[in-house]
Amino acid sequence: MLLRESRLSNTVRRYEVGELLVCFFCIKFAFVQIQDFEDFKRGQSCVSWNLKQQAHVNRNEALHVAGVEMQLTAAVSFLTILQEEAVSIHAYAHSFLQVILLHLEHRDAGVSNAWLETLLSVIEVLPRETLRHEILNPLVSKAQLSQTVQSRLVSCKILGKLTNKFDAHIIKREILPLVKSLCQDVEYEVRSCMCRQLENIAQGIGTELTKSVVLPELIELSRDEGSSVRLAAFETLVNLLDVFDTDDRSQTILPLVKSFCEKSFKADESILISLSFHLGKLCHGLYGIFTPDQHLRFLEFYKKLCTLGLQQENGHNDNQIPPQILEQEKKYISVRKNCAYNFPAMIVFVDPKNFHLELYPTFFCLCHDPEVPVRYTIAICFYEVSKLLNSGVYLIHKELITLLQDESLEVLDALIDHLPEILELMSTGGESSVQENKLSSLPDLIPALTAAEQRAAASLKWRTHEKLLQKYACLPHVISSDQIYYRFLQRMFTIVMTNNVLPVQKAASRTLCVFLRYNRKQEQRHEVIQKLIEQLGQGKSYWNRLRFLDTCEFIIEIFSKAFFCKYFFLPAIELTHDPVANVRMKLCYLLPKVKSTLKIPADKHLLQQLEMCVRKLLCQEKDKDVLAIVKRTVLELDRMEMSMDAFQKKFYEKDLVDQEKEREERLLLEMEQLEREKQQNDGRPMSDKIFEKKRRDSKTPTQSLPKGIPVSVPGPSSVTPSTSKEIKKSKLVRSQSFNNQAFHAKYGSLEKCASKSSAAGYTPPVSGLAKTSVLSVTDDSFRTRNASSLPPSFSPPSSLPSTSRGTAPSVDPKGSASKDSQPRKATLKSRKSNP
Repeated sequence: MLLRESRLSNTVRRYEVGELLVCFFCIKFAFVQIQDFEDFKRGQSCVSWNLKQQAHVNRNEALHVAGVEMQLTAAVSFLTILQEEAVSIHAYAHSFLQVILLHLEHRDAGVSNAWLETLLSVIEVLPRETLRHEILNPLVSKAQLSQTVQSRLVSCKILGKLTNKFDAHIIKREILPLVKSLCQDVEYEVRSCMCRQLENIAQGIGTELTKSVVLPELIELSRDEGSSVRLAAFETLVNLLDVFDTDDRSQTILPLVKSFCEKSFKADESILISLSFHLGKLCHGLYGIFTPDQHLRFLEFYKKLCTLGLQQENGHNDNQIPPQILEQEKKYISVRKNCAYNFPAMIVFVDPKNFHLELYPTFFCLCHDPEVPVRYTIAICFYEVSKLLNSGVYLIHKELITLLQDESLEVLDALIDHLPEILELMSTGGESSVQENKLSSLPDLIPALTAAEQRAAASLKWRTHEKLLQKYACLPHVISSDQIYYRFLQRMFTIVMTNNVLPVQKAASRTLCVFLRYNRKQEQRHEVIQKLIEQLGQGKSYWNRLRFLDTCEFIIEIFSKAFFCKYFFLPAIELTHDPVANVRMKLCYLLPKVKSTLKIPADKHLLQQLEMCVRKLLCQEKDKDVLAIVKRTVLELDRMEMSMDAFQKKFYEKDLVDQEKEREERLLLEMEQLEREKQQNDGRPMSDKIFEKKRRDSKTPTQSLPKGIPVSVPGPSSVTPSTSKEIKKSKLVRSQSFNNQAFHAKYGSLEKCASKSSAAGYTPPVSGLAKTSVLSVTDDSFRTRNASSLPPSFSPPSSLPSTSRGTAPSVDPKGSASKDSQPRKATLKSRKSNP
């Protein structure tokens, strides 16, 4: 009622904090604050008579008697006004600053911290003169020993913030004496608080004053009787390592660090957690200062921390463990977790070349640690470890399998964030150039990956399952096409058909499309396409038909336009006759993308089919919601400009991407045909093969065909002219060269196509191909507008719906006379719609 009555102007409305927590008192208080502002004189006429009467209440007295919740809300409101720049800085300081300063020492610690946070934010924007007169000068008296502990604690934090706002001479004359005084305060809380502010002060006063003023204070505080003070001094020293020169590090800081390490096990276990957390910074900051003996002792200290608490065995049952032992075990778990966090830094410390000798046993222990937080942390760091090891990444193959098989889904979730990069490093041996796939020496990888997916599917953590399915899109680059087909592709199809979680279904559908794109056998490709059309697109469940439309969207994104038009265009638009309104509605949303796959004049007949379906929808649709969407879709389709067969400037970038996809699809079809012919030409009697195998086993293996080439049963050798053999050999060499190099090729235009996918999912490069799995998504009769030479021996199964695009003749690769291929007419026998 009050808000409706006030009818604030746009300027006054900027005071709203954007949350419903602003209650009546804060609104009243805000109006009290703004009543004297010149900027709001015009807004006063909008304030009701009731608020005008309340404006005379003393604001300081009102806040003083307010409760804790009201104080917290007021502090947040003041901070929001500052952050949103509702008023000028001068007006803010004039009307709000004194109120903030007055309530810094509130008896409730939460309220005091809220006001202090507001003040620290205000300090960032206030002019220097205002800071000096309103904050720094009163701070001299507030920091005296005669003041309360809370007042001195507040003074410490304000001093740390003020240092960066003044010149060096003002800091040296007015601020540093207060800092020294507070560092020697009688209360350990004040000394600890001031010690933690020394880092900010050092950044404001420069290197010289830091060495002459801050460093002596830190050395003295590191020997303080209070453990919290020593801990603060240690952490501040670590954070300031970059400020000090080599002499200070070697002569002053290194002895302090050694002292901390020695005392941490003997008399001061309170510093163990902090020491283990900052170990990486210490290694980096003191690198090059350690002598060989000190280097070895520091490494042994780290190894000891990594196994801290694992050697202890007590005879207590879980229900009878004393509280002191439980607390100690929690502390040891935190130490080992911090050691896992710093493991990549320790690899740099010992040099990756020495990993196997120095750190592998420690890495093994961390990956098999009995506590989940430790294994979770090492799983997060696994990718960094893999990058650092480079060519030695094979050393941690078994640990990858261990973490994939971990019983905790949290560990698996942490590992799969960088699973594609990890598998790529392991498949290439950590080297930049694609070499022979090295995952063949890791037979447990595929069972571990399948078991991980099954564990995630059986749990209630569907987000982990979704992420894992998205990351599996990288598998075509690391394992063979047949392995994917028999161990993963069918599983993806099952998830799409049976899973009850929509994001999981979509992730499986997209990964299935990636597997299909990289599949190398046309029989398998045709089988998958047929199953997608028959079991999803023509499925009995409307839910499956909805998933078919999702799959069509992924096909448009991943494959070339020609591929979609050939296999999925007609099955998709046939769903305009679907009996379920939701399916027709989803198709209407997809129609603009479907139309974008057409090119004129080659696809004129498909465009006519699309227009006919849309006209039928407009005339026959009875569902009002679907009809409304159809009308909007028609307007959008009318505004769309059709792409032409020839390159257009407007669509140049998109056409270039699509042309690259088609080029890869054609080239990979040639590769498949040439490899098959080569295998047939190399066919020999079985006795010769057995002799050859024994000969290879007894000698050093020679260079052979890539592992990824699928092996088929060789037929009788065919006799061909020598010139034809030379042509085939040159094409095979070219195709193998493409197979070796295309995976790392970067096409700037293709990156934009991949950016449409889900941010959480892994999108392999469109042009990327691995040695063991080659992109092959269309059959041999795949004719495109730009095709100049295709083997005529391939033909798709008659059961697959196919639409011809263009009448370009296909050229026999052997150099024989070309045959004119006539376009086939699209048939819709099984799905003919009623007129």
